[in-house]
Amino acid sequence: MPNKRRIYLLDPQEFSPETIAVAFAKTSRSPESFDVIAAELSDEKSAQFHEKWVVGYGHSSVAEHAILHIAVENISRLAIECLESNRLASYTEKSSRYQKWDSDSFHTPQELLDHPLLETYQNLIKGLFEQYQTFLPKLELVAKKHFPQKEDESAKIWQQRIRTKYIDVARFLLPAASLANVGVTINARALEHALQKMFAHPLAEVRHMGDEIRKISQSEVPTLVKYVSAAKHLSTAEKAFANLPVVTDSDKSSANCQLVAWDADGEERILIAALYRYQPVTYPQAKLTVQQMSINEKSALIKDILELPDKFDIPIRELEHASLTFDMILDQGAYFELKRHRMMTQSPQDLTPTWGYTTPKWIYEAGLADEYHHSMQEIIKAYPLFEDQFPGIGSYLMPNAFNRRLLITTNLRSMLHLVKLRCAKNAHFSIRKSTEMMLQELKKVYPSMGIYFEKYSCQNWQEINQQYFG
Repeated sequence: MPNKRRIYLLDPQEFSPETIAVAFAKTSRSPESFDVIAAELSDEKSAQFHEKWVVGYGHSSVAEHAILHIAVENISRLAIECLESNRLASYTEKSSRYQKWDSDSFHTPQELLDHPLLETYQNLIKGLFEQYQTFLPKLELVAKKHFPQKEDESAKIWQQRIRTKYIDVARFLLPAASLANVGVTINARALEHALQKMFAHPLAEVRHMGDEIRKISQSEVPTLVKYVSAAKHLSTAEKAFANLPVVTDSDKSSANCQLVAWDADGEERILIAALYRYQPVTYPQAKLTVQQMSINEKSALIKDILELPDKFDIPIRELEHASLTFDMILDQGAYFELKRHRMMTQSPQDLTPTWGYTTPKWIYEAGLADEYHHSMQEIIKAYPLFEDQFPGIGSYLMPNAFNRRLLITTNLRSMLHLVKLRCAKNAHFSIRKSTEMMLQELKKVYPSMGIYFEKYSCQNWQEINQQYFG
């Protein structure tokens, strides 16, 4: 009698994450069904298995089957950067676009306790939050002027329509010390890596967050995260590069987005890879075939790949065979949205005053420019005082208005996802501007494919800059 197909869940309310992980691991050597294997296990037997195979022999892939859902509340947005730097996890966080921050919703670093700089820090942060609260109603008036109430629109619906528009401007004042909540779904293997980074982090808040996450995680995966320690190689790399003398001779470019590296034959490589996937050919055969095609033939194939019937469709993976590297400057608020695109490699510099700050046009229109610029200058003056004493602490002070520099290496598939999401009309104007700049650079080197990327653009970056920034 043929074996009957079975598809079912191992109930996490019945089995612990470590037991489920062992049940899946044992299928490589046991002919039994998963539910039969799981029923024969206990938490103690599962722990013994993990001690031997995961901890002892390094079979870490087993730990990927142990899934945790971790609620992390009231941590700074600066600490969130470390938490969310782990690619193989899912995050949902409090949004600075859809929620307003209370005046006491900020983190005070432990490093400053009982130190003379504590009062300066609190005064600066409280000043930003007070300004944020004061600016909100004044920016709301500007929003109402630009988006007046419609004849058939209730006051409640009108308020909902304009709310995000003025909060989007006020958020430029929020410092990296602002508190937020993050929901994290992560497997035990990725969690171990995340904890290693947290334990090696220079900020006490991040290290303590790691301690608490490990403690609560051990109630579900007592063995898999028990032996985690700081990743010492991270500080080794920092020491090796932080003090290298830098040549600063010829690059005087002030561009906020430069495409600094790309695969010159990227469009062809994608077509070669697609042909290779769908036909039994060698790579040289596929390459020769594509190279002998006419421009029209190649364009037709690119159309077949990128003319998606639904905007939510995901294109074929072969788009990943062409890569691009961007040198970017964008404000911290925009960076906080870009960092969520983790299927790319991002190398951000520290959040500092080095690259200046940006000012939304509505700040001028509301008559708030003098107050705004005064606050930014106060932060610029205070930053070195904190950095001299406690490296890294000055970043807590930095509002979303300050610019961040980062290097991004991505592929065309990931880039298409970014463009579809961040060039949309409902995206914040800061991230729209940055993404549109990336798109413009992409079109220069991949013109045939850029046509299909451009379909998701609703406004070029120059127009966004003129409309939203002073």
